[in-house]
Formats: sequence, structure tokens, C-alpha cells
Amino acid sequence: MTDATEALAARSCTANAPKLSDAELAKHLEALPGWSRAGNALEKEFRFPDFARTIAFVNSVAALAEREDHHPDLGVHYGRCTVTWSTHSAGGITLNDVICAAKVEGVRL
Repeated sequence: MTDATEALAARSCTANAPKLSDAELAKHLEALPGWSRAGNALEKEFRFPDFARTIAFVNSVAALAEREDHHPDLGVHYGRCTVTWSTHSAGGITLNDVICAAKVEGVRL
């Protein structure tokens, strides 16, 4: 992880985070390699050599989501998982989504 990604991952989610502006989001995306905007969400696909490692990743993401009380949409398939972060109550992407995306970057199997 880059220093900027680690700095984001060290933060914690907060209640009622506001939607990020396009400029704020663009700045944060620089620290999140492979993540992209998908409408009103952040998204990235992760690939694995087998189903067991895919599920191990999913379980790690679920645990961090519970710790942050902020939950992604997960698309789970053989050898891959798509992680999508969005804050529906804010109508788009918030700092909480960016923080959680950075935390996912730290998941190691």
C-alpha cells in the first residue's frame, strides 16, 4: 500500500458522512489503485486462484465491514469478488466508502 492508502486505512468511519465532491473523490482515487467510480459507488474486482481464497477474502472484508459498521455490496464468484462501496443515505460516495476501500487494500490472505 502507498502512504496515502495507509493514511486512509488508519482512519475510521463516522456517522452521517457527507457525499464527496467530484474533486474530493478524484483526489482520494489517486490513493486507491484499481478502484473506480461506478455511478454513485466505488468498485474494484479482486481475483484469486481458487474459490477457497475468494471466500477467505470475502470473510475478511465482512469482518472489517462489521468493525466499521459500514457494509459493501459483494459479488462473489469462483476466483473473483467485486467489492462495491456506496453510502445510500448520502446519495453517493462518502469518505467512509474511501476509508473502507483503503482498508480492503490491506487485506492479506
